[in-house]
Amino acid sequence: VEGEKTVQQEPLAIVTRNNDREFSDIINWVVQALFYGVEQGLTKNMTLCQNYTNLTTYHASNLNFMNAVYCVGNYHEIWGGEGNRQGMNQINNGTSGMVYAIPFGELDEEDDDKRDLDVAVSTTLRKFEESRLLNCGVVVPDGFDRVTNLTRGFVGMSSDYCRILAAAVLSENYDLVNITTFSQNDNSSFAALNDGTIDVLAGVRVEKKHDFGSPPSTGGVHFSTPYFYGNETANDDVSFFSLATREDDVMFSSFVNCVVLATIYARENEFTRKKNKYMPFVSIFGNDFEWALQNAILYSGNYDQIYKKHFGALTKAERGRNYLNEDGGPQIHSFPGLFRK
Repeated sequence: VEGEKTVQQEPLAIVTRNNDREFSDIINWVVQALFYGVEQGLTKNMTLCQNYTNLTTYHASNLNFMNAVYCVGNYHEIWGGEGNRQGMNQINNGTSGMVYAIPFGELDEEDDDKRDLDVAVSTTLRKFEESRLLNCGVVVPDGFDRVTNLTRGFVGMSSDYCRILAAAVLSENYDLVNITTFSQNDNSSFAALNDGTIDVLAGVRVEKKHDFGSPPSTGGVHFSTPYFYGNETANDDVSFFSLATREDDVMFSSFVNCVVLATIYARENEFTRKKNKYMPFVSIFGNDFEWALQNAILYSGNYDQIYKKHFGALTKAERGRNYLNEDGGPQIHSFPGLFRK
């Protein structure tokens, strides 16, 4: 930390292979359970630690993820020591920002053959070469006028992320997008994503049941880095809103996540539309998408510009979790949908 600004952040995570998304989801929800234990004051308790008698009867979403806490301990118990519970390793209570971009790392792929093979695996990215149209769904909350309010507030922001993605994947052509609205009260949006009617779904709340595909007919999804957070208290289910993609196209899911991260990365580095050329080249998705992040920021600007466009100039207090975590404040909170005891 230098002054009031954190100049180096090194988030640590568990890494899994990308060819087994269900196992990756299980690992992620184990980590979420550790966070949830801290939020709810749940600690290691061997009387609640349960053994499974027949794993073959379980769908992954039905696993008791709270066993991680009861049998081993919550996040802070595992870390140990007050020094490890400071800064970003604390539960966010809604009074500080959670908007944060993990480091991009190396975005160049020097092996042309491997790069082309990876892109060929992504049927969605290849599809855009022919269709030149992004089909994007937007989930509309209850009581929101679908027709007149697609440019306002949260729904306007979600619709804009559809256009940002179109600008990234279709060479600046942010208008080559077909936006379809869906109600939040049924599974029609996830069904449309699963059957290919839409390529990506915006404005969706991250939840365990959708991560694993419940009901099974909707299929499991991959959630991007969140771009909007609810104002719930720390011990409640906090709403995380992101872009959702199908789990069967890992490369496209990674591309979508990179685009969301790009808007936050641009804010961290104070890159505006006029400074879009400072965004990194990205060749890991193939030569056709090297300019993707620059094209995205050319259309949208950085995260703060997007937020102000749809919500106006609000104070940090009014924005709640929806501003940049640039001072190394609390960054942790569990996703909704964990099993309660």
